[in-house]
Amino acid sequence: MASHSVNKTQLEPTLMAQAHSDMPIHQRGPSHKATLRSAIAHARRKISTKHGWVGDYDYGYLCMPALPFMRQKQRSPPFYGLHDDLPLVVGMVTGLQHALTMLTGLITPPIIFANSLSLDEQTSTYMISASLISCGILSLVQMSRIHLFGRFYLGTGLLTIVGTSFATLSTATAVFNAMYADGTCPSTTNTDGSTTRGPCPDAYGKLLGTSLICSFFEIIISFFPARILRRIFPPLVTGTVILLVGASLVGESGIPNWGGGSNDCHNRPTTGIFQLCPTIFAPRPLPWASPEFIGLGFLSFVTIIFVEVFGSPFMKNISIIIGLAVGGIVAGATGYIEGSTIQSAPAITFLWVYRFKIGVYPPAILPMLAVYISLIMEAIGDTTASAEASRLAVEGPDFDSRIQGGVLSDGIGGFFSALFTVTPLSTFIENNGIIVITRCANRGAGRWCCVFLVLFGVFGKISGVFLAIPKSVLGGVTTFLFANIAASGLRVLAYTKFTRRERFILAAALSFGFGDLLAPGIFTHLFDGVDNPSRGLQGLFNSITIVLETPFLSAGIVASLLNVIVPREVADDDELTLDDKEAQTYAENQ
Repeated sequence: MASHSVNKTQLEPTLMAQAHSDMPIHQRGPSHKATLRSAIAHARRKISTKHGWVGDYDYGYLCMPALPFMRQKQRSPPFYGLHDDLPLVVGMVTGLQHALTMLTGLITPPIIFANSLSLDEQTSTYMISASLISCGILSLVQMSRIHLFGRFYLGTGLLTIVGTSFATLSTATAVFNAMYADGTCPSTTNTDGSTTRGPCPDAYGKLLGTSLICSFFEIIISFFPARILRRIFPPLVTGTVILLVGASLVGESGIPNWGGGSNDCHNRPTTGIFQLCPTIFAPRPLPWASPEFIGLGFLSFVTIIFVEVFGSPFMKNISIIIGLAVGGIVAGATGYIEGSTIQSAPAITFLWVYRFKIGVYPPAILPMLAVYISLIMEAIGDTTASAEASRLAVEGPDFDSRIQGGVLSDGIGGFFSALFTVTPLSTFIENNGIIVITRCANRGAGRWCCVFLVLFGVFGKISGVFLAIPKSVLGGVTTFLFANIAASGLRVLAYTKFTRRERFILAAALSFGFGDLLAPGIFTHLFDGVDNPSRGLQGLFNSITIVLETPFLSAGIVASLLNVIVPREVADDDELTLDDKEAQTYAENQ
């Protein structure tokens, strides 16, 4: 129960209805109609009373900034658990905070995809809207707890919200590079030897089709016992993958955009439209890494730090979106923003306003299967963190069913997200921090978050505003965002007791991961010596090359394999202190 005082007469009908909804269907008795009537009566009372609207939540705690030289009152709001009676305003406010926290993470992948494939503004705007809408819809599925049969469920039943997975970005970059290299996508060679890529929306359609097929892999894996999944993917493996996902994105997108653009202008060609960043047609185009671009990105970065030092809990949770707003305002005032993207964006939009030709790119199948393995790792870790933040048990049959339901929902979400023209989704770990700070783990807040995400996507002008933000501002913000992902990977690795065995596995995995990061392209010519390979064999070679050239995929595969085959040493356990053994037990439970 929550630590705050709540009228039990008002609370009982809701608890009965929510507990009843979590109960397996075959166990529901004939009293479900009476329970439904009680829930309706409770909803009427909530709408018509002050307590139902505002409750006893401390809104000052959430909104008051930590100004210098001001004495801060030590206080915290009541904790709203999974089944507690949540006031409407609290649900709206915390739901909005969840949505704003996710916003930058949801708009970044479609912007990067569109940029990589040289897509036009209308298509890019639609991709942003589709990401927001689909994440809002499919988050409702992930937060559900629908009993299927036996011990199997769909969804975690927790405040777990899904967003476009960053794990797909690095893999998609390698896949798109392969498509341009083998002629699937058009490109032209300039007089100075540089290459200019043409628009290739079909490449995105092939990525969606391949993702749709590979989603069945995660759906099948979700029916494996949760203890086996946690055994195969311990914190040593998941932490390594998350660390390298973040580090890869910093180098592939964050820093290049901070300099002005991650497109062809990054190479400073002497001819063509990418002589200047982001293109020569921009309002104020400049060479890549010009001080003006660096300064705009740095302003956004410093704003994030300033908010973290002086901001209220609400502001700290949305510091990235505040940094984006400050950088965008300054960029607009100094002439770096072109209003055409906002003007051309539709006022109202929805899914399938723009459609992609769905196809399958065979060389991408193997890499996408590896991506779904990483999504399984994320689902396990994030569901554990959500349960912990919600003050629920992180072991036992109930918790195992939440792990199974979360992985299954992720797999089904990957299938439907492809139909929604969006790449695979994963549970966002950022939302767990909001649960801790706001002390609200109620799914009502999550449902409000879904409402806001869908509304942000439906109003197309919002997507146009995000698309108009200069790449340098976006880069300054996303560099921090991606580095934060890498830091999350380090936090997961910290749960591991680093015996000789664990150090060996981590070193072997990072040999591939860091090698790909610091010397990209080392595996590009791996199969150049094979004369006249068949089309199928060439596709296999391309698949292997994509996996080897993607840092988190190669490192994750090495870590997973070694974790299974390298024997555990009995001497390692004997060397542990009591505190170390407790830490190891906790890590194994994760």
